[in-house]
Amino acid sequence: MTLLRATALTACSIARLSAQTPPATPANRPPAVEFRPFVLATAQRFAAGTTFNATFGSRGAMFYGGGLQVATRRGLFVDLAVSHLSKAGQRAFVSNGEIFQLGIPLKITITPVEISGGYRMKRPGYARIVPYVGGGVGWYKYGETSEFAASDDNVGTTHAGFLFVGGAEIRIRKWISAAADAQYTAVPGILGQGGLSKDVGENDLGGVAARIRVILGR
Repeated sequence: MTLLRATALTACSIARLSAQTPPATPANRPPAVEFRPFVLATAQRFAAGTTFNATFGSRGAMFYGGGLQVATRRGLFVDLAVSHLSKAGQRAFVSNGEIFQLGIPLKITITPVEISGGYRMKRPGYARIVPYVGGGVGWYKYGETSEFAASDDNVGTTHAGFLFVGGAEIRIRKWISAAADAQYTAVPGILGQGGLSKDVGENDLGGVAARIRVILGR
């Protein structure tokens, strides 16, 4: 009986301690791995400034798209992003260092598919602002089409490139965050095979971009 009484007292003591100790995985603790979809808007300033200034009248353009982030509780993340640009311009050529626009309509499309990984600097207490840095690779599909061009004048090619990104996200609601960052992209060799970009010696489709994302998830 003494042993049974001691066992019962011990069990009651453990139960009381367990009730006082917070659980190891509280309800507000993020999962070990989380899938966070996002939408994306990118304003890019192209490295091939002369080429795009002559074609568009500006070296900047907007991309729109979306993707998925896989984030871990330890702060590591992997992003898959797909975006697209479709913009009308005109053909141009260079003579004696001077650029002449031809008035021939030209449509340029660019579709980046980018994979990056990095680290989200989450602080104790799950702060609302979370800085992050990362880098990765991408595949960039580039196209030029003109209504009156011969088939060999149109361009369609895909090249690999690399990128670096850094920024911060801020929590707006429990399941919604907004992120702003700067991204540097290099895609050498995709331009410069012919036409204006070859004449002015520009072969990089990359550049510097400002990105805004709306992310769903904790």
